[in-house]
Amino acid sequence: MYFIKMDYWQVKKVTINLNFQISQLANRETSDITLSLNGTKFYSFRPKKETGLQTRAIEVPLRLIQGENQLKISGQILNKKGQQSSQLVQTPANWLTIYNGANANFEYRLQPPTTAIKSFYAHFSGTDTIANANSVITLPHQASNAELSAGMYALTGEARTITTENTQIPVTTADTAVAKQADYQLVIATYQHLPKVFQQQLDRQRLREHAVIKTYTHDGKHYLIVSAFNTKLLQKASRFIANQELMQETVADTKYISNSTQTFTSELQYGGKKQLTTSDDYLTGAKHQSSTYFVSLPVDRTNADGSKIRIHFRYAKNLDFKRSLVTVYVNDSALGSKRLTAARANNDELTVSLPKGKALGHSFTIRVAFDLEMSGAAQSDNAQTPWALIKADSEATIKSKPVAALLFTNYPYLFLKNATFNHIAVVRPRTLTSDDFQTLTNIFNLIGTYAQSNTGNIQFYTHQPSKTVLKNSNVIAFGTPAQNAFIRSLNSKLYFKYNRHFTGFLSNEKLSIEKTYGQNIGTAQLLRSPYNQRAGLLVVTAAKSSDVYRASTQINFQRNIAQYQGDAIVVDHDNNHYNYRFKKHKTVNDGVNAKTVIQKNSKLVIYLGIALLIVVIILLAGFLIMRKSGLLERKGQHHE
Repeated sequence: MYFIKMDYWQVKKVTINLNFQISQLANRETSDITLSLNGTKFYSFRPKKETGLQTRAIEVPLRLIQGENQLKISGQILNKKGQQSSQLVQTPANWLTIYNGANANFEYRLQPPTTAIKSFYAHFSGTDTIANANSVITLPHQASNAELSAGMYALTGEARTITTENTQIPVTTADTAVAKQADYQLVIATYQHLPKVFQQQLDRQRLREHAVIKTYTHDGKHYLIVSAFNTKLLQKASRFIANQELMQETVADTKYISNSTQTFTSELQYGGKKQLTTSDDYLTGAKHQSSTYFVSLPVDRTNADGSKIRIHFRYAKNLDFKRSLVTVYVNDSALGSKRLTAARANNDELTVSLPKGKALGHSFTIRVAFDLEMSGAAQSDNAQTPWALIKADSEATIKSKPVAALLFTNYPYLFLKNATFNHIAVVRPRTLTSDDFQTLTNIFNLIGTYAQSNTGNIQFYTHQPSKTVLKNSNVIAFGTPAQNAFIRSLNSKLYFKYNRHFTGFLSNEKLSIEKTYGQNIGTAQLLRSPYNQRAGLLVVTAAKSSDVYRASTQINFQRNIAQYQGDAIVVDHDNNHYNYRFKKHKTVNDGVNAKTVIQKNSKLVIYLGIALLIVVIILLAGFLIMRKSGLLERKGQHHE
């Protein structure tokens, strides 16, 4: 279990709350459980004489707490009682299950932020601040397209650093309830659109050639003002906000951004190799021990043939080497095993290849499992005796190829390229409501989760963009047809089409829709762009803006989008959500698709080539035989 402590917490007490269950056959007098934090053991106990769910609250020594913490639970669950260690034998019935309710509870006092930009940023991005809805990004009530772009750069920069799976920072306006209750506000606007109280904090003269980022505190509320006279500098300042490294390094209370200021994030290009662990992983205890690693590729790529995993490891020399082995799994499917030997105990390795033709997507897990068997009567109840060490130079060499399927399974891959924004054009409603701001937050929260860089472009449009823009962009359109003329023009292309009055959706081959029901559902539809067959078009729409927002709740977090494998989502007022697939051909790039078909049928292509060659040889041989025998010449003679 992993948990974090924010730097601005003055921690008074930390309690680990465990919900667990052990085997009904376990002996409570010989079984024990030990907790260690960041590699240091600090608490051991014996389970109660109960067979059901048990709970345990354990106080953690404060000296062990770091910024990032790893809690490990180990021990022995034994089902026999005996005086000799050789009698304490592990069996498959000796199990311990830790349930999801396990957590770390902090009692702490908040250190108030200083005037430093880095201090505001730490509080604003803190997990507790976000979870308590104390962080917001505010824009002008009717923000311009450039201000919306700036807001999305800031939001996506925050989304990539948030550690929780179900919280986000809302983008809203200052007059909403969520903004009024938030103690930390990131205020983004051109100088002309700033409230006067914020304008008075800025140096107008410096703003002639600069954007500004400035902290300000008033009535217990903490603000970070981001402003400029021109929109180009405003967006550049927002990219600065989206750069975690720069924000954590800025100790001043005011930062001026010029055209020459470098704001881009460090390059995070995928190089094909993934180090599984940054430090050696130490596994202890007899029988089955394992360690799991998460491998993530850029969202626009998936694994290709030729990928390999190399594990470098060491292990104890007192094992029963006839029965001890190591196995590598990918997504819990075994790829290969190797028997452990005394000769290689200090320096062993195993290399396995990923199965050909099997797509794993842009993320998967690698598990390295050891079966550490003790020899004969040397069975021990000392959990430290058998051990294995996975070296830090273990790595996965993952060859990759572009993702080609235009389905929610791979969303938002088309909208990102090399982990940054891939020419995103957003066609917005002409008048933004509070629901529209929530919809925007949901859409770009997920995109930001996958975007590892603050480069690339997000451009907003109130009206239909030019043909050139549509051809060269991946387009997102959201809102009601009444507020977004572009959506009205797309109606014939939609999977779920509106009636001729644009007041509700019509039935189609996938779903029969009653008239009133069609007026009260929201949809998210992922189409192949009609302006560029190799680009994507996401349309989030409904007859009411509240239903547009309702549809966007399914594309805001990874855990939500993971439910869908099709290209259309429908959500109704009872929170029923449905998944449909309309495309017969899911591939967006025909060239990639043809190449994939050839690769998948490479043997057939070879056989056909050989057969064709044989036919050519036979025909050529027949021709030469006929020519040599003179049949062709006699056939060509004429009698007068």
